[in-house]
Amino acid sequence: MPRPGPSATSHAVPASLPGAAAGGPVMAPLCSVFRRFLRTKGLKYTVERADVLDAIIARDGLFEVEELLLSMRQRGHRVSKATLYRTIKLLQDAGIITQALFDSKQAHYQLIYGKEPRDYMVCMKTGRLVEFQSGELTALRDRICRQLGWSPVGHKFQIYAVSPEGQRQANDPTA
Repeated sequence: MPRPGPSATSHAVPASLPGAAAGGPVMAPLCSVFRRFLRTKGLKYTVERADVLDAIIARDGLFEVEELLLSMRQRGHRVSKATLYRTIKLLQDAGIITQALFDSKQAHYQLIYGKEPRDYMVCMKTGRLVEFQSGELTALRDRICRQLGWSPVGHKFQIYAVSPEGQRQANDPTA
């Protein structure tokens, strides 16, 4: 079965996002954003780059590059590790994904373009990751941006702490 070419895929940002229904800025489909970015760099929007973008969009939340590579290969995509890492870097530079480092072993990435901010709390003892949203944090971000004459487009907030489980482990001499 033939695979769709790079122009066959279009991922529009959902209209349910804040600002979209209320007359806020209309955001372009991700493939269009990526194409425009690549054009500014003199690069092409290839089938492989389209496949990587599609695979990232299909995931919800954090992902690791090696995990993404494995799942793409399992679904029959022929993508090299080098192409995947180069495309990840380009997607970061385009403001479509961001890197979130949670441990010294592996970098985690997430889709950010057109998404509500995803904030995380990470236990330094157990590695447990908790996602949360805070209207207060978003309001603080917006207020700081207004005070400095900037326009907020997103944020990344990570709290490093010790969870109750991590505290129990630290206090348990048999652990």
